[in-house]
Amino acid sequence: MLHRLSFFALSLAFVSLAGADWRQFRGNDATGVTDEKHLPTKLDEQSIAWKAPLPGRGLSAPIVIGDRVVVTASSGPRQDRLHVLCFDAATGKPRWERQLWATGRTMTHPKTSVAAPTPASDGKRIFASYSSNDVAAYDLDGNLLWFRGLGHDYPNASNSLGMASSPVVVGDTLVLQVENDSESFAVGLDTATGVNRWKNDRPIRANWTSPSIIRGKTSQEDAVLLQSSASTVCCEPATGRTLWTFAEGCSTIPSGAVQGDTVYVPSNGVVALRHVAGSLAPEKLWQEAKLDPATASPLAYGDLLFTVSRAGVLKAADLKTGQVKWQLRLKGSFSGTPVAGAGHLYFVNEDGDVLIVKPGAESGEIVSESKLGETILCTPAISNGAIYVRSDANLWKLK
Repeated sequence: MLHRLSFFALSLAFVSLAGADWRQFRGNDATGVTDEKHLPTKLDEQSIAWKAPLPGRGLSAPIVIGDRVVVTASSGPRQDRLHVLCFDAATGKPRWERQLWATGRTMTHPKTSVAAPTPASDGKRIFASYSSNDVAAYDLDGNLLWFRGLGHDYPNASNSLGMASSPVVVGDTLVLQVENDSESFAVGLDTATGVNRWKNDRPIRANWTSPSIIRGKTSQEDAVLLQSSASTVCCEPATGRTLWTFAEGCSTIPSGAVQGDTVYVPSNGVVALRHVAGSLAPEKLWQEAKLDPATASPLAYGDLLFTVSRAGVLKAADLKTGQVKWQLRLKGSFSGTPVAGAGHLYFVNEDGDVLIVKPGAESGEIVSESKLGETILCTPAISNGAIYVRSDANLWKLK
């Protein structure tokens, strides 16, 4: 079900590809890493720059485009009221809010919500998706550009526990994984119109992983990775054409981490696969069973790969060999994926504790621990020296 608005012809403000932006799940390149040099290393009650109330539930992470912070939420007894909210990054004051009725299924596990997928942006548009398989595109001022009810178009695509895969923008294509026990597919939507560029059948099994991105030497060589219980498939973003397949079972919750031309896929621990342009198969570098991520996705930062176990143990492994170098027990359980920058790792546990870890070659140290006092299941965002996190009730900017 596609609705395209005639006022799409309105000119859209251009926002540069600044490193300060954090435009989708795990950042612009979906790596969870920023190149910003100045980030907080100690947080306390005085570190809350602002706190803004939210109208409904959500696990989706905030995204930042220029001076706008955008987050989604769902409300109502059936979570069928879908919200997109935009805040001023400097003050936390609301800029605009838009609401839609869900057209697809809104049943979810009590721990999650309909607003589980993180929105994405190409710098000119905001793409909000939901567990109901509704997808809406807005300009930066909140004008609706187009809407897709994928649950209407593909009515068997649903999951009784709730969908959670976050879309990614690669070039002018919005890539979504809609995978479940009935009708599974991945789709590439034209960012300007919402029309299918391609649609590929996927394994019929519940899956909550999000696409990852491998950046090529040029934008035409960018690739997108689709991970499932059956395999990891590397595709051409604009066409959906398969470039290669790693035909081993992979995790259906934590997604792969990428650094350069290598992806670190949760599969019997973690397997390191090097993408070779033009090759029909990736180069398998190593596989380490001791690296077994739980819900949080792995993070590749510096020379190390980081995973968090179900027991809350942070493990650091050599990126080149997979050898575990050290481990550190963290506090609590983690649903959100850690992010990194300026020589530190940033975690938020389910109890709302924000932990900052300084990793070294041989050991790691928790250098800061602060409490927000609410259940937090999202992945943090980083922009302009600040950390953004959200709960069901509030959105915080921490500096």
